[in-house]
Amino acid sequence: MRLKDLEIFTVAPPAPGWGGRYWIFVKLTTQDGITGYGECYASSVGPTAMTAVIEDVFARHMQGENPENIELMFRRAYSSGFTQRPDLTVMGAFSGLEIACWDILGKARNRPVWALLGGLMNERLRSYTYLYPEPGKESAGFWVDPDQAAEAALRFVDLGFTAVKFDPAGPYTIRGGHEPSGSDLTRSSAFCKAIREAVGDRADLLFGTHGQFSVPGAMRMAQAIEPYGPLWFEEPIPPDNLLDFAAVQQSTRIPVATGERFTTKAEFATVLRTGGARILQPALGRVGGIWEAKKIAAIAEVFTAQVAPHLYAGPVEWAANLHLGASIPNLLIVETIETGGAFHLKLIRNTIKWEDGYVLAPLGPGLGIDFDEDLARAYPHTGDQLHLQMQEAPCDYRRPNLFEGGAPRKD
Repeated sequence: MRLKDLEIFTVAPPAPGWGGRYWIFVKLTTQDGITGYGECYASSVGPTAMTAVIEDVFARHMQGENPENIELMFRRAYSSGFTQRPDLTVMGAFSGLEIACWDILGKARNRPVWALLGGLMNERLRSYTYLYPEPGKESAGFWVDPDQAAEAALRFVDLGFTAVKFDPAGPYTIRGGHEPSGSDLTRSSAFCKAIREAVGDRADLLFGTHGQFSVPGAMRMAQAIEPYGPLWFEEPIPPDNLLDFAAVQQSTRIPVATGERFTTKAEFATVLRTGGARILQPALGRVGGIWEAKKIAAIAEVFTAQVAPHLYAGPVEWAANLHLGASIPNLLIVETIETGGAFHLKLIRNTIKWEDGYVLAPLGPGLGIDFDEDLARAYPHTGDQLHLQMQEAPCDYRRPNLFEGGAPRKD
């Protein structure tokens, strides 16, 4: 069994576009005709350039290789160019290709991927969602309105969710860590208060940020929201400040969660060794794939840390998350886009099932999904913006910041 062919799909989900402006899927085919699908999450270059990187990584490190040799192919890509460092773009390309290899291996053995990772630990995986507006009621104001957030939280909890995430803490800027404005602190506290009053103890509050604060700014934000008992304080400082996470964690009783922008196990190990985080959030389409994420989960066990795989992408990465989560003992929760996302589910012909706050472990061979190639081709990405982008303007300290959370406005 040898890897032979590669096909790439760059798909733009229709409005409102939850999950980003586009998703990059890869399809690998072996010499004997077995196909596997993966998803590349890293998007620091545009789709055209990323396509070239994916093609290069495949041709250079994987084509003609036995898809069983995951570790060998990982070491080739990780060491590429005499680096042996976690290059974001190369590892993002490899991650999607690696996920496709696992899909192939499961199909070749007629077993789910989780069966190849140590077996089934979790038949049902607790899931959470971001707070999204109801269909047809999308507006920029939703992301900064505590009352609308509380209404959405109650709607999702009534569906069965036992945790909801929101990120009202201010703009994500290219300028690095900053101090939150007074209105950012007030709004964040108001969100927590309104949502807690709406859902009571029926659901955990997951407070999201995206690395926008300085260390003292993160400490002040944690102090503002701590009375409402969030389950986690997500990525409070920029992801390259690995040693500084410990200062934030030591200043608050809220567990720090981080990792969606980390690449490979070395960065996760650093924050664990220094006591900088208690909850890890690897994005499998960026971190090196399923096998690297399995190693990260094993390292986390030693530190009694838990794993909550990140998802702001398409349904193939979601499927990979579920197989990892199904196989590990220290799973906390998995991210889900609403109860699966209408277009997400359509793209995999509804082969993942969400039920009363949980996602069911896939039982089919490989990733257990049925990828609709015709639908993927019907929604090609044609824009020139990246999957997600940060704003250039600095935090506004004179008037309230207006921003749109993790859901980019359609162009």
